[in-house]
Amino acid sequence: MAIRGPYRRHSPRFKLQLCSDIRSGKIGRREAAKTYALSTNLLQLWLSQYDRGELSNEEAAAHLVDEYEAKIAALERKVGQLTMELDLLKKSPRLRLVSSNEDSLIISGPKVVPSGGGAT
Repeated sequence: MAIRGPYRRHSPRFKLQLCSDIRSGKIGRREAAKTYALSTNLLQLWLSQYDRGELSNEEAAAHLVDEYEAKIAALERKVGQLTMELDLLKKSPRLRLVSSNEDSLIISGPKVVPSGGGAT
């Protein structure tokens, strides 16, 4: 039984270029399948789609636009989240780390209070 590799997705641009190379004779089907570790059935499916005109530059461009739109949406969500966090931090009062009757330095922190008992 053959070990299957990880699931991969190929861009429409890659499919279009590979199919046009095969149809123009730059590369053979067997060589393409071996070079790119593709199933011959998958390659035949792509070639059929290419012959029917289903693989085109418009589809590749549409796929690229979809990728950009998804990335823009993710960045907009992140900006919204960071904006909400910033507004929350501006509205909340600054927390004091030490009580008002203790002296504190930024570098050393609160003064160390010696313990009443001896070290054991």
